[in-house]
Parts: sequence; structure tokens; C-alpha cells
Amino acid sequence: MNPTTTKVRVGSELHCEVVDWLDTEAELLDDGHEARWLDEMVSREVVYQMPLRQTVERARGAGFEEHAFHLDETYGSLASRVARNQTPYAWAEDPPSRIRHFVTGVRVSETEDGLIAVRSNLLVMRTRQEMTQPQTFAGERRDVLRREDGVLRLYRRTILLDLTVIGTHNLAIFF
Repeated sequence: MNPTTTKVRVGSELHCEVVDWLDTEAELLDDGHEARWLDEMVSREVVYQMPLRQTVERARGAGFEEHAFHLDETYGSLASRVARNQTPYAWAEDPPSRIRHFVTGVRVSETEDGLIAVRSNLLVMRTRQEMTQPQTFAGERRDVLRREDGVLRLYRRTILLDLTVIGTHNLAIFF
């Protein structure tokens, strides 16, 4: 992505379009429509990553590893996960988790090369089976959207979780 960006004003047509896109994405994922999400909202050239986080002193940066990931996905690997979840062999997600995505603090910028950079805060609540305490994932998403045939699609996603240790049995959900 080109580092030169222009901030998009809240309430502008593009900002509203991006917020609507994020709301639609959250609804599809919360309702278990992963195949539709992948088909309608994700670029075939997507890079979808969740880097490892470390606790480090301020002088050493933000604490995210550049070359180590909890998730490092392409369209093909995302498609394999979606397809597997639709089989009787998806034991990690059968019965499926109950998921709720809360996306706030949406900041939008346009890049010189026509891409749309989106930063948002994310809170994902997940319960499984008979859990009485939800699993909570909080952090920031740094997305790049691009228009493909007039439709916004997810081109890049970096999930920066606030957690250094992810206390869950699996990461079979989408952020």
C-alpha cells in the first residue's frame, strides 16, 4: 500500500459506504454466512494476517512480530476453512460458536493508488457450547479495501489483538 493517504471525513459518502461495508461483514460473520462473506466481500488476492504480539518496552516498538503470525491466510486458505466448516468433520466448530463482532472507531483514508485504508477497533465476543463466560478478543483491524468491478472487497487485513496469549482452544473464527 502506498503510504501517502488522505483522510476521509466522517459522514462523507465514502466513509458511510465503508461503515456500511463493515456492518454487512459483521452481520454475515455473526450469522454464520462465511461462504457468502468470502464470495461477496473478499478479494481473491487477499492477505489476512494476525501477527504475534509481545510485551515490549516502548523503545522497542508496538510489540508485534513482523514475520510470525497466529493467522497468515490467503484466499485459498480462507476458502478451505470455510469449506471445512460446512462438512460434518468441523469438530472445532460443531456446534458452531456464537459470535458477535463490535466494530467501532472507524477511520478511513484514501491512498494515491485508489485503495481505501480503514482502521477500526474490534471486539469479538464468542461463546461455545454451554460456556457461561464468553471469550473476548479485543484489538484493532487495519484493512485495505479496493474496488473490484465496482464492489468494495477486502484486499488486506491485519488483526492486532491486545492479547499476548490467546486463551482459546482454536482460532476457527473470522475476525
